[in-house]
Formats: sequence, C-alpha cells, structure tokens
Amino acid sequence: MEGIDEPRVGAWLEANIAGARGPFSYELIAGGRSNLTFKVTDSAGRHYVLRRPPISHVLPTAHDMGREHRIISALGPTPVPVAPALGYCDDESVNGRPFYVMGHVEGHIVRDQATAEKVLDEQARRTASEDLVDVMAAIHAVDVDAVGLGDLGRKDGYIERQLKRWYGQFRQSIEGRDRQVKAVDEVHDFLAARIPAQGPAAIVHGDYRLDNTMLGEDGRVRAVLDWEICTLGDPMADVGLLMVYWTDPDDSTSALGNLAPTALPGFLRRSDMADRYAATSGRDLSELPFYVAFGYWKLACILEGVYARYEGGAMGGDRSGFEGFGQQVEALAELARQSAASL
Repeated sequence: MEGIDEPRVGAWLEANIAGARGPFSYELIAGGRSNLTFKVTDSAGRHYVLRRPPISHVLPTAHDMGREHRIISALGPTPVPVAPALGYCDDESVNGRPFYVMGHVEGHIVRDQATAEKVLDEQARRTASEDLVDVMAAIHAVDVDAVGLGDLGRKDGYIERQLKRWYGQFRQSIEGRDRQVKAVDEVHDFLAARIPAQGPAAIVHGDYRLDNTMLGEDGRVRAVLDWEICTLGDPMADVGLLMVYWTDPDDSTSALGNLAPTALPGFLRRSDMADRYAATSGRDLSELPFYVAFGYWKLACILEGVYARYEGGAMGGDRSGFEGFGQQVEALAELARQSAASL
C-alpha cells in the first residue's frame, strides 16, 4: 500500500507493540489532508492507528511524528481525552519516514450533515457542542510543566511567531507556482500591527474543531485527534479558530465550503459556544474578533500548503476535492480580510 512498507512495518509492529501479531492489513482513513493516517488490523482482529507524514513535499518543521507522540503520551493521564500512545519509530529505514502508533478509539468523526444526522440525535448534538467547548477548556487548563510539556515551545509571543511561521510557509508553498493571493499578504500586515497582549501560556491544539475529535453515540468527546501543529502559546487562538469552523444555521457560507453539520438543529450557536468557554475557562473574550480574523487567515495559509502538496501528488490515496482547493484558499483569505476590516 502507498505509504506503508508492509513487510518492514509489520515486523516493527510485532517487535514494538505489545500483543500485535501479523499478518496486518492497512486501510487509509479517509479525510486526511495532511499527515497520512492508517487503520491497522492484526491477525486477531485488534485495531491500531498509524500516523506518518505525507509521501513527499514535507515542509520544514512540519509533520513531526515524535512531537505528536510525545503530546498524546503526556496528555494520557490528564482529563483531556486522547488515544493511547503505543509506540514511535524514528528509524526511517522501516517506512521511509518516522511514524507512530496509537490505540484505535471507537466512535464517530462528524464531518458533514449526513453523518451528524445518522449518528447523533438532537440531544447528542447539543452534548457534542457543550463537550467540545469543555474539552477545549480542559486542554487550556493543563499544567504544561507538570505533564512534561513545558519545553514544547516558547511560551511568549505566540501570535507573532504564528504569523511569521504560516506566512513563511505560505510564501514557500506558492514559490514557483505562478500563484498569488493578495488578501493573505494584506491581512498578515494588518494583524501583525494589532496583536493583543497575550495572557499566561497554555497548550494550543492549533486545529481544534468538531471533526478533529472522535465522538461517542452520546455526543461526548472520546478522543481529540490531529495534534500535528500543537504548541504552547495563546489559547484564544484555538477559540477563534473554533468560531471560524463553527457554522450557524443562518450563515451564508461555511469556512470549509461544505454542508456544515453544526448548522443542524441541536448544535449550539457560535455565540453560545463562546459564552460557555468564557464561563468554563474564566477567560476574557473581548479580543475574540481579532482571533477570528487570525483563524481565517491561518486556515487559508494551511490549505495553500495542502493545495501545493496535492498539485505535486504528495498525498496518496483519495485526491477528491482537489480542484476546489485554490478557490477555497482565496475565499478564506477574503473572509479574513472582511473580519479584519471589522476590528
């Protein structure tokens, strides 16, 4: 299978994952737009999940498998729900890139309205809304030094560093592709001149949203997924990005251009989500509009990188939806500009 050297990976699994016995089967989990995620099944029917970087076009500092494994290992004993960390391989002779293996958590990833209607009734949708906020607050409440993540990143100047990082990767992604998205450049300069003062540093997931969680039948979050860009910094960035992803019933567009599940009856409104976070975390949300504008801008930068990798054939597996990525980046950049103009 593309992305898996089956003989070598199978031998590594048997040697390093307690109880794993081959032969193994591998299934690329649909929906991944960055790192490749595989469901692994062993000869006894036990399931595991393997994460590895894209096949090529890996940006500097991105797709650090050891970092992801370290984060979920540290969060395992905390109130934050994560999949069990089972093993990490940094020997690139095994599978071409480092990878890690975690336990398989049963549940539902809700990416669209059809899935939400099928697996969650209205009460479960409300529960999912509430638990999503409460889990985010729990992430931001973790004592990073106590769990051994105090050196995961710099604690100060988070937004400045994020603006520099994502703008640099955006410029690298468009290099040599005869492509410009002027709104990304304009909003970068606007936001850089208006950064709010940062409060105490916390764990910032970096891409916290409904479909980066595994939900139970009751709507509760069983595991937070995709810790790829997690670091330390300003937790308000997670709140702003969740507002970007969250779609109300009367919104004319969705950030990701799909039929957003959160527009269905039962899910809380965006304003209710913000109010619940403020009450649960005790944080001041007066600067939330800045973080919403930043969220749209950052998402545009991230998706431009994914778009570049798709163009280069780096992702493997399902390439559906590729044609609309360019327009999606431009739409997000325009939403960032509109949001910034309202500050």
